[in-house]
Amino acid sequence: MIGFLRGKLLRKQPPLLLLDVQGIGYEVEAPMSTFYDLPDTGTEIELHTHLVVREDAHILFGFATESERRMFRSLIRVNGVGPRLALTILSGISADAFARCVRDNDSAALTRLPGIGKKTAERLVVEMRDRLDQMQGEAATGSTGSTREEAMSALIALGYKPAEASRMLQNIKETELSSEELIRRALQGAVRAG
Repeated sequence: MIGFLRGKLLRKQPPLLLLDVQGIGYEVEAPMSTFYDLPDTGTEIELHTHLVVREDAHILFGFATESERRMFRSLIRVNGVGPRLALTILSGISADAFARCVRDNDSAALTRLPGIGKKTAERLVVEMRDRLDQMQGEAATGSTGSTREEAMSALIALGYKPAEASRMLQNIKETELSSEELIRRALQGAVRAG
């Protein structure tokens, strides 16, 4: 996985950036929220990245902040929301406004975004509520969320649905655990509950 890139910004044509990293040109797709904060071309920048591997392409997505990348990763876990739609959401609404829509059950506001129908908006509200609470908790404790993200990804890879994996991890209140310990405790909790 490519976690971040640091290099010279050669071109910016929304949604595509071209970044020269030690002589290699990386094409990176980014939301408009990242574009707004970009300096002029020729300047060195750093982007937090997420690599999507498909049968026909490897697509690199870039974000100005770690919280933007976390939001993107949460969005693509929602059934029916792929990377392109997640990028559209992040381009069309700020993270704070999106969180308000989710907390207020305002799926109608989300349908104003391109590509978001009524069912997708309702699904976003339901599935993102727990994830937003988890992301806020991590921000309050100063945690980067990476160990919880790793644990979440592992539980999903084991066959748990994202909402179920999120609930399993929410029951674990300790913040200084490794991802391995989080997974172990989540699985133990699932066995006790079942």
